Amino acid sequence: MTRMPDYGPASGRPVVAGPVVAGPVVAGPVVAGPADGAVALQAVLFDMDGLLVNSEPLWFEAEAAIMARMGSPWGVADQEHLIGGSLLRSTAYMQSKAVHPAPQEVIARWLVEGMADLVRARGVPPMPGAAELLAEIAAAGIPHALVTSAEREIMEAALDAIGVRFPVTVCAADVVRGKPDPEPYLRAAALLGAEPGRCVALEDSPSGITSAHAAGCAVIAVPSVAPPPGLARLTVPSLRDVDLAVVHGVVAGPDGRWPMTKESLFGHNPGTTLR
Repeated sequence: MTRMPDYGPASGRPVVAGPVVAGPVVAGPVVAGPADGAVALQAVLFDMDGLLVNSEPLWFEAEAAIMARMGSPWGVADQEHLIGGSLLRSTAYMQSKAVHPAPQEVIARWLVEGMADLVRARGVPPMPGAAELLAEIAAAGIPHALVTSAEREIMEAALDAIGVRFPVTVCAADVVRGKPDPEPYLRAAALLGAEPGRCVALEDSPSGITSAHAAGCAVIAVPSVAPPPGLARLTVPSLRDVDLAVVHGVVAGPDGRWPMTKESLFGHNPGTTLR
């Protein structure tokens, strides 16, 4: 799930203050693709909420607490309405459902502070397959980045919780226009010294998939809700279905046919696993 501070230029929500910190340019090796003449993979870009970490239960708790504070219930359907949405859209929706609404900028502060406190207090688990894929990519020396719509405070708390560091991070404070605009992915590719068309982006939400596709990245979708049709090159149920060979194959492509399946990627028979 992507959460974007849409106040002000960062994404349309009231700005929750934080400096814009640009990560260093990391010039990593260009890693050869799976076949001679294939497009070479240059970088892998990870979303955070719902893709790298299973943060949905904590988001629900933070949102429900705010709604209770404003005199209203909060249900699963409400949370699903916010998946992939910006902080501006999320707080506007929450405000519209409240019996005793607070100003949007106040709701935004409650949400960011509440979520960061929950992550620090309880931790947040990595999504299945995330740690293994990240370790494999790092061991291969492939440049990689985290591209999240979260506030820096939430991003840093989540990375501390799972004990992971990225060479480059792009969060809400680092961009003028957040997801679904392509700017976050274009910025991450530039900081890594990579061409967007030679990057693979891993995303779970419609806004993130749209953002990465618009930037020109090859998208692997691991959807939390129904993804927009025709944008992801490969859709899988879990990061357990993604390894380095899959990432190479997605950026190289099966004779230009999209969207692909694991079978078209490697010529596997239906039902065969990649691992």
